[in-house]
Amino acid sequence: MTTATVPGDAHDARLIAHVHPPDWVNPAPAPRYNLVVIGGGTAGLVTAAGAAGLGAKVALVERELLGGDCLNVGCVPSKALIRSARAAAQVRDASRFGVHIPDGWHVDFAAVMERMRRLRADLGPHDSAARFRTLGIDVFLGAAKFTGPDAVEVGGATLWFRRAVVATGARAHRPAIPGLTEAGFLTNETVFALTELPRRLAVIGAGPIGCELAQAFARFGSRVTMLGNHPQVLPKEDRDAAERVEKALRRDGIALTLGCEVTRVEVRGADKVLHLTCGETTREVAVDAILVGAGRVPNVEGLNLEGIGVAFDPRSGVQVNDRLRTTNARVYAAGDACSKYKFTHAADAMARVVIQNTLFKGRARASALTVPWCTYTDPEIAHVGLYEHEAKQQGIAYRVFTQELNRVDRAILDGEDEGFVKVLMHPKKDTILGATIVAAHAGDLISEVTLAMVGKLGLGTIARTIHPYPTQAEAIKKVGDAYNRTRLTPTVKWLFDKWLAWSRR
Repeated sequence: MTTATVPGDAHDARLIAHVHPPDWVNPAPAPRYNLVVIGGGTAGLVTAAGAAGLGAKVALVERELLGGDCLNVGCVPSKALIRSARAAAQVRDASRFGVHIPDGWHVDFAAVMERMRRLRADLGPHDSAARFRTLGIDVFLGAAKFTGPDAVEVGGATLWFRRAVVATGARAHRPAIPGLTEAGFLTNETVFALTELPRRLAVIGAGPIGCELAQAFARFGSRVTMLGNHPQVLPKEDRDAAERVEKALRRDGIALTLGCEVTRVEVRGADKVLHLTCGETTREVAVDAILVGAGRVPNVEGLNLEGIGVAFDPRSGVQVNDRLRTTNARVYAAGDACSKYKFTHAADAMARVVIQNTLFKGRARASALTVPWCTYTDPEIAHVGLYEHEAKQQGIAYRVFTQELNRVDRAILDGEDEGFVKVLMHPKKDTILGATIVAAHAGDLISEVTLAMVGKLGLGTIARTIHPYPTQAEAIKKVGDAYNRTRLTPTVKWLFDKWLAWSRR
């Protein structure tokens, strides 16, 4: 997102005033900085604020909007839309709960988008240039370029540094489909500027971004066709989890076309026509708008990384070791620019590793991080650790414990019982290897399992933890109870039965 991709109403003007003030004047550079941070997204902001809080002299450089993707074109606007879409679905399905809505209700898409822009602007001050200046950070707005092993140029000024951090994030991947550019398409960087609902929408990509936005727009009233080149939605997830989301997407009216390739796009009158190849057959899909959600690529161009000996790949990003140091000992990287975990919370965690290793010569390791993630469809899918399909592929022995939500009282009462909690365990020890949760609020529930993994706690400890009744989190305790029952070996059971018999005398 840039200042040119927003509708330009009062909310957007307020946002821009915070994250890229038109009248901003870059400060005079300090003689030398302990840390120069390139990129004002989550990784860069956390690194800069944390380092400045410890007394370091820090410069922060951002060429577009502070707050990065998360605030401007990612987590914040998408979750605002998802919440509105969930409200629409709740009204649509209200009769299931004995609540009858009069005919004629509708979604005011313009009002949905206005709410999103208002809330985004409300959150802008937290990532604002003015706030970071008050933290003692020199904020430079402009494009950064390395000009030497310890120097960065921005806006004609040279910033000398002892250490630098590349936190330039990532952008939407634009697939090389013939005719796509000529027809015009949306990505997460432009879709939030819409003010009118597309009547027919094609979504290219069945990953997290594609699934989340496809479901939201379908609930708003668009006729959505989702196109994926894999046989299932959310290809990285276990099949049993992806199937639950796929079922929900179909129920919301999304036409799923999976295992197909988009070979070209043409404009035919007012229609944008996508040509598909599905095995041995071909077909066409005519729509009014196309949304591409086909992954993300790191922002590594134009920095002169090659000139200072920083190795990188255009697809995977900056090459770093486990300490997040690049092939130039003075330069580190964090967040989407170098990580396969392109999540805000992962960028935050990596920034903390960088702070330790740049300022204190620490030995913090990125591989020690336990990173959960969530896809915010309805139901949500949340995951941490090892997938079951990964365990099978790698020949890792495990035991699996699953609790269906249709056996959890609160999930039944909420009408949200179409999910499960699945935990992979070490075959002989009370050690959690990974977990997947499919539930309306799976992203909230996964943190209990993540905490247990970080704290080296197992399902036995979770089973001993009292959970309030009735809550959906009881599903996790029930998994713990199921694990405990397996610990009752025949010998232990025989001894227990003997003790019971003796106690009854």
